[in-house]
Amino acid sequence: MASPLQYNYSAAQPYISGPDWDRVTPALEAARKEVIADVEMLDSKKAVPAAKDPLDSGFIELPRRLLDGGDNKLLDRMLDSAKRLRDQIDILVSLGIGGSYMGLRAIFEACCHPYHNELTRSERNGSPRLYFEGDNLDSDATSGLLDLLQKRCRNPKELTERWGTVVISKSGGTLETAAAFRIFRQALEKYYGPDSAEARNLIVPVTGEKGKLRDLSNGRKYPDTFPIPDGVGGRFSVFTAVGLYPAAVLGVDIKAMLEGAADMTETFKKTAIGENPVLDYTAVCHLLEKHRGLKTRILSTWGKKLEAAGLWYDQLLAESLGKHERGALPLTIVNTRDLHSRGQQHQEGARDKLITNVIVRKPSLPGIAVPVVAETEDQDQLNRLKGKTLDQLLVAAIQGTNKAYADDERPTADIVLPQLDAYAIGQLLQMLMLATVVEGRLIGINPYGQPGVEAYKNNMAAILYGK
Repeated sequence: MASPLQYNYSAAQPYISGPDWDRVTPALEAARKEVIADVEMLDSKKAVPAAKDPLDSGFIELPRRLLDGGDNKLLDRMLDSAKRLRDQIDILVSLGIGGSYMGLRAIFEACCHPYHNELTRSERNGSPRLYFEGDNLDSDATSGLLDLLQKRCRNPKELTERWGTVVISKSGGTLETAAAFRIFRQALEKYYGPDSAEARNLIVPVTGEKGKLRDLSNGRKYPDTFPIPDGVGGRFSVFTAVGLYPAAVLGVDIKAMLEGAADMTETFKKTAIGENPVLDYTAVCHLLEKHRGLKTRILSTWGKKLEAAGLWYDQLLAESLGKHERGALPLTIVNTRDLHSRGQQHQEGARDKLITNVIVRKPSLPGIAVPVVAETEDQDQLNRLKGKTLDQLLVAAIQGTNKAYADDERPTADIVLPQLDAYAIGQLLQMLMLATVVEGRLIGINPYGQPGVEAYKNNMAAILYGK
């Protein structure tokens, strides 16, 4: 097993009383048992009680099942198809919204080169560039991407001028993605020819076993269509084909990512409170919200590569626990960038925030040292740094910021990743999903389903269709 993720809450512990911790421990154990029992209930195919409907606990054991060859060796089929698509295109357009978009973006930004799309094909190790659409109703953005494709792709016989699309929607009825798919499908068919092999082979739907997109895919006979399984909700679907398939097209080691997620699940199931990142994180967040009024949860990512993971978590927490006029407010920041914007409010504003730092010990690329120059050129006085690397400066910023918060009695905690790779991102995403459902069970809120999201959809349909 690779080095595990660690959760350090020593800086938050002084704000949690011993009796409060003692009282939450048996409740956490009960919540852990309930979450595990939810998996067994889903697997049993028995009727789900109304209080637990919907029950989308299928994500919990999914990583291990895929690694073990489950669902007719679905993982191998995804890897084979991803290689075929990777070898045929130089641009991949991913169409999806919410959980059908944010998990992939988190993986892409965490695991790929920061300027992936600017590299040559050989520098990308043969993987395509990646662009996202269908995640908004933004005419300029959609037109801009179509314009880019028209300018870059003029000869469909040239590999570097070929593009394809993955469309991701469980139902196929989400308007943003459905409209984008029709637009980009028409553009793709026009480029390759509506009856061409490419018009079928270079479109890969990821969808539910039933629904509008499944019906369309069957009608058009797309050869590679991958499932979003029942029992896995959209914001918990990152380790289904939703995230795995396009990540594999990009060359991400999805097996290592699944190993990280599966190992985190085992840690959650078997490790005691106090050494269990899932349960410890849940306890700290819950107790500080309940007894200290810290209802804003700031995920402070140190470095740019985890910003998208934070935005993915914003959706996860908001849709899972933001119900019945309850639920903490999630907010992702990127430091040191946001120390120069939101930092003032966090340091001296309302005392309603728990700041959880996400820290990566080892940078993904070689470190860059601050150059030492002649004394006559040292007007900025950076020679005092004596060639320290940017990573060393970041460590000093983390330590200095945490000390400033501690000196003003503002609680912080740290999620520490040894390095940022596929295994680590698998651990992190699974940890946050598990912690979210555990907290839901702990406070008596069903963490699955998002009934509030349906209100705007129903209103929009009435406006557009007169229904």
